[in-house]
Amino acid sequence: MATKVAKWGLPAEMAAEFAGTLILILFGAGVVAQVVSGGEAGSLGGHDSIAWAWGLGVMFGVYVAGRATGAHLNPAVTFSLALFRGFSWSKVAPYVVAQFVGAFVAALIVRWNYNDMINAIDPGHTTATQTIFSTLPGNGTLPVSLQSALIDQIIGTAILLFLIVAVTDTRNSPPLANMAPLIIGLIVVAIGFAWGTNAGYAINPARDLGPRLASYITGYGGAWRDQYGSLYFWVPIVGPLIGGPIGVLLYDNLVGRFLPSEDESDEDQEPGRLPAEKTTATDKGTH
Repeated sequence: MATKVAKWGLPAEMAAEFAGTLILILFGAGVVAQVVSGGEAGSLGGHDSIAWAWGLGVMFGVYVAGRATGAHLNPAVTFSLALFRGFSWSKVAPYVVAQFVGAFVAALIVRWNYNDMINAIDPGHTTATQTIFSTLPGNGTLPVSLQSALIDQIIGTAILLFLIVAVTDTRNSPPLANMAPLIIGLIVVAIGFAWGTNAGYAINPARDLGPRLASYITGYGGAWRDQYGSLYFWVPIVGPLIGGPIGVLLYDNLVGRFLPSEDESDEDQEPGRLPAEKTTATDKGTH
């Protein structure tokens, strides 16, 4: 996805990160709301539909923001690319803010849309419906410790970043640029199927903190704690920020270091962007 840096200023990039993350959470939180509020009759697949909709949400979000920013949509991605891919540190905080606000606004929309259903099945706004917005250990029902949940988030995000840098490494065998969002979405689907029980596979601090705050200001007084009363909100923040860099570091040392070098010094390509389609002469004349 080589992007003409001069065509995008920071406000436009923040708007793209906001919009992409908004789309991601509209589908992600929306499907959990549908499953939780719909019960057995309205679940339309339960966990399977949750895993697929989160993956599709990621795919659509990447398509939305990919041209402008490479579609980070996740502070763990932004932080990891700044550490290991030369992404500008001056843009880390603005990107993270845009991601958080996008997730927050999307969660408010989901909360508003499903308000009647939530109030009907959980008028006390307890952990029974808290998982619509943010994660809990054992998905709010199983006995999972804070330590286990933290380990789960580290591993899950390491897998996510390992695979993202693998499928976007132009020295490797990456998918065509217009297919990369689909593949990244499938990565999230697979993580949901394989790593969804211990901590709800947040693997994204903005995805969890933004909706958690939205739920707190709309009646979920216990939003910052888990079902056991322990302060939990920090787990899906700290875990991904540790796991993301580990995933990139592992890829670089296990795979990347052995790949043939390639001249990728395109002056128009900003370091730390996930690859996008090349800008053609036709593109230059129409944008």
